[in-house]
Amino acid sequence: MKKLLLLFWEFFKIGLFTFGGGYAMIGVMQRELVEKKNYISNDDFLDLIGIAESTPGPLAINSATYIGYKTKGVLGSLFATIGVVLPSFIIITIISLVFDAFYQLEYVKYAFMGIQACVAFIILNAGIKMLKHLKKNVFTITLLISTILLMIVLTLFARKISSIIFILAGGLVGVIIYLVTLNKGKDKINKESKAETENSKGDDKND
Repeated sequence: MKKLLLLFWEFFKIGLFTFGGGYAMIGVMQRELVEKKNYISNDDFLDLIGIAESTPGPLAINSATYIGYKTKGVLGSLFATIGVVLPSFIIITIISLVFDAFYQLEYVKYAFMGIQACVAFIILNAGIKMLKHLKKNVFTITLLISTILLMIVLTLFARKISSIIFILAGGLVGVIIYLVTLNKGKDKINKESKAETENSKGDDKND
């Protein structure tokens, strides 16, 4: 129970002090859950973001459910999910009661403008951290550059494609590369095995 409550508290803090939604939470979750608490590894965290983005539901909730389950099973996922959702639920419920009057205040509008600028930096910082931990090889670098170029072209031509399309396309390309590599590996093993068999037959004839 102590570990479950600690898990709840960690995600409660993340949900309470993170502004800007799921993407802004990425950097905070990586620092608190990977670097400080070691709940999951950096590689698992990168996989988690891909899974959370390619499955239905908000990124923050999917991430909390996954990490909670990986840490303490079904109860862990329940405590983590409630922890990350509860702060937003409480705050939005309170704000909704006085939202119109609250948003009419001039300094509140400027405060939100400042928050938006900071959120943009937080998301960029999280992306840079993830890029540092990304396994660098020809496949990942080529796919990364291709995705960036494609997104720039689509933006210039005012075309919108959901980020889920890029994620699923990246996953599909990864599976194809894996299958091609696997088949090449099997062919190589078969050739080596065949060569060894032929050499063994030749040695038997010489004897």
